[in-house]
Amino acid sequence: MKTIDCDVLVIGAGGAGLRAAIEAKETFNRGRILLVTKGALGRSGVTATACSDRMAFHATLPHTEPRGPDHWKYHAEDIYRIGRYVSDGDLAEILAKESQMAFEYLDSLGVPFVRRKDGLVDQFITDGSEYPRACYTGPRTANHIEEALLKKLSSMDIRVMEHCMVSTLLTYRGRVVGAIGFDEREEGKIEGRIKIFSTKTTILATGGAGEVFKIHVFPPGMTGDGYALAYRAGAELVNLEFIQIGPASVKTKLNCSGSLMRAVPRLMNEKGEEFLKNYLPKERSPAEIGNLLFEKGASWPVSLEKRTYLIDVAIFKEIFRGQRVFLDYRTNPEGFRFQDLDPKWKERYEREVKSPIPHSQRERSPFDRLSEINPESIEWLKEHGIDLSQGDLIEVAPCIQHFQGGVKIRTHGETSLKGLYAAGECAGGQHGANRPGGNALLDGQVFGRRAGQAAAIEAKRLKRQKMSWPQIQSYLKRLENEGKGETASQVRKEIQSLTFQFASVVRTEEGLKEGIQILSSLRDRGIKQDEKGLIYWLETKNIMDVAEMILRACLYRKESRGPHLFFDRFEDLYPLPSKDPQWRNYIVIQKQGERMILKKKAPIPLSIGRKGDDR
Repeated sequence: MKTIDCDVLVIGAGGAGLRAAIEAKETFNRGRILLVTKGALGRSGVTATACSDRMAFHATLPHTEPRGPDHWKYHAEDIYRIGRYVSDGDLAEILAKESQMAFEYLDSLGVPFVRRKDGLVDQFITDGSEYPRACYTGPRTANHIEEALLKKLSSMDIRVMEHCMVSTLLTYRGRVVGAIGFDEREEGKIEGRIKIFSTKTTILATGGAGEVFKIHVFPPGMTGDGYALAYRAGAELVNLEFIQIGPASVKTKLNCSGSLMRAVPRLMNEKGEEFLKNYLPKERSPAEIGNLLFEKGASWPVSLEKRTYLIDVAIFKEIFRGQRVFLDYRTNPEGFRFQDLDPKWKERYEREVKSPIPHSQRERSPFDRLSEINPESIEWLKEHGIDLSQGDLIEVAPCIQHFQGGVKIRTHGETSLKGLYAAGECAGGQHGANRPGGNALLDGQVFGRRAGQAAAIEAKRLKRQKMSWPQIQSYLKRLENEGKGETASQVRKEIQSLTFQFASVVRTEEGLKEGIQILSSLRDRGIKQDEKGLIYWLETKNIMDVAEMILRACLYRKESRGPHLFFDRFEDLYPLPSKDPQWRNYIVIQKQGERMILKKKAPIPLSIGRKGDDR
């Protein structure tokens, strides 16, 4: 077996991976940078495919409110505060302080950010932010970033290997020195498909793990590979219980956030019943329900800190009862009157008007209001098979959207394992329980650049490490002997069902314990390949490991915080409260021997205040 030598190995080709590879090459021009992606370059992964009503890139720019030389500190404080104090404060500071540099780099590459009439970049307020920092190009902001980075990458001497799944990391004396991958396009025996990489440093940029759950907005192939690779190699992971979940279109995977909710659609089940009132703690007036629906547009992901989590719980429980759930834009919710909206919501609505209509028409229907504040979303949905103008409904469900945690990193993207770095959604510690909308795209650029630079600097001074051929042979032998049990398709289906049931919006101690027990039984029975092949089987093994990490982290945190709603009983209307400040801690997950170990660890606090004073 031949090895493929490189100085820096980047695994994953989304926004973070591309930025890391570019920076690595610019830092180590004579170095051999290798970018490996499981799918097709520029056509797979989240950054290349994700859309939303107005996708945001968060940045504090010179004209961003409240302005001034220290205004980035407001941004850092927002990250740390709405993260509920379970992220590293110094990473929040880096994200905020370097957001301008990240934006300017993308702007220089030609990303078409929307500008105001005065030429300055247009910015709006997203979930959890005090000031408008969200830059955007429209629904395809992420796609435009991917396209610009790809164009830059193509002009550089960076080797790219597509359609290759990295299935394990190779270590020598506590350092990651290589990896093993398999070509997804080849068929036949393992030996004919294997790729062995020898590298000085490795960067994980494999994205999140949407396919661990039954309902999600991720593209195919997002199976938590980076989490599983790092875990099995012995690295620390954090915050895997914190997962952004929100109502999204089942058909198109479009997050039904922002203006789609601020149009105040009718929320109903397949019988045409408006069920929300059945799950509220007390009788609510039509005006109160209308304001709650409008507010959901400004707090899309489920979060204990936002009362709109009541909507997420209602949708989840209604689906759990066997009902499908829809957003109806044909008629108003029962008793809704636009004039009953809170003045602050009316003011926000007015700021978003793009195609003004008479005030009386706003009262007529959610479709009229959506036509006024976001006509582009109506066209996008029509292009994707949902014609609201013809009365089509949007079927929604609580969909997994973003993983707040991941492989624990420090200030330069370095992990707890020597030679291993992580960036983007694969990494953990930079976000807390909640995350300001737009900070995910920012995160991939800031820590993609930092990880690429640090990995290249380290690779410059290192000699190539010894490869452990017995380790390689042992791994391949294990793969050959593991082909017994239930089919990968059946196992994956069962895992996705149990995570949706026990680790989605409503989490209980009883349910999580049952989920772990079912998962343990699946593991004992084993997984065998089926007609979907080797890569699908390897992905399913990763899904199993990541599902166990999520379930155990959820069970360990017996409080509610951010999207982690921990209920005493499934029937309860309210989740348990946060245990503050005693649970301002990470749950760190690490493999020790054959055991999964979980422990509490205090994050690094924010060191600055808004005016630069010590906190």
